[in-house]
Amino acid sequence: MYSKILVPMALDHDISPLTLTIADALCGSQGEIIALHVHEEPQGSVSVYLDDETVKAGLDTAKAMLAEKTAAFSNVTPVLVTGHSSRSIIDYANGNGVDCIVIGSHKPGLRDYFLGSTAARVVRHAGCAVHVHRNTETN
Repeated sequence: MYSKILVPMALDHDISPLTLTIADALCGSQGEIIALHVHEEPQGSVSVYLDDETVKAGLDTAKAMLAEKTAAFSNVTPVLVTGHSSRSIIDYANGNGVDCIVIGSHKPGLRDYFLGSTAARVVRHAGCAVHVHRNTETN
């Protein structure tokens, strides 16, 4: 069993209930589960066209969605950070004593072999155990 599990969550994918359930099974009654959403800030040229209120509204929407997706799990702490997805996941895990990451993944396509998906980068660079749940129902 693990004592502190990190579950990265992409709010636009429906795999999070599965990864949270897996984390719950892996940590037992004494463990801590952290649901992490990485909110990526708008890219350089796009940010020129967005005012501060629009960016804040996007962040507020992400916070509300994260709270909604974790509400059914009493032992889950939702955390929202801004940054690059894979790097932020790894940095959060390393900086907060996480001993396992439970991350969802899609079936890899050709572009994943050249660029690498978020899950693949986390597996390669995490300093702890990583459990990858392959979502076989979507591409």
